[in-house]
Amino acid sequence: MEPVQLAEQEIALGEVTLRRFRGEADLPELFRVIEESLEHLRPWMPWVAEHSLDSTAEFLAKRAELWESGRDFTYAILLDGAIVGACGLFHREGTAADGREIGYWLHPAATGRGIATRTARALTEQAFRLPGVEFVEIVHDPANRASGAVPARLGFTEHLRRPAEALAPAETGEDQVWRLRRP
Repeated sequence: MEPVQLAEQEIALGEVTLRRFRGEADLPELFRVIEESLEHLRPWMPWVAEHSLDSTAEFLAKRAELWESGRDFTYAILLDGAIVGACGLFHREGTAADGREIGYWLHPAATGRGIATRTARALTEQAFRLPGVEFVEIVHDPANRASGAVPARLGFTEHLRRPAEALAPAETGEDQVWRLRRP
């Protein structure tokens, strides 16, 4: 059996760094950043409704196994060394074997600086370094214009729109799926 090729554990982007989560060591800072971001995230992120210290600890506890399996590579987004959000490169259930999805969120004080765009670009490049990955997708609710601006800036094209269960307050019940194929 071939070993799973893993993503880089740290990706430097100038003052921004994507760093693999360190489990329990990241719990206090990540929990604080989420707490400070709740109102900003609530309209779009269904998991915010269940946010707690325990749920954040559980999230972090699962990262190592998912990373080692090659299924999910989740990073803390650091700005000048401090956590300001999270992002990941995922293989979602129901996605073709040759595709990966990117997700990201930021603390409201870190928005409007191009951090999400740089993050998504770095994760896309990382995805295409993995064997067998032919395309990357970014999925968001069409009403979330800030999230939609990121793939548009990076040359992704709208692949499809599909019905989706509206789980967060501002969601419309539709997913907009952007796709970029391997160059």
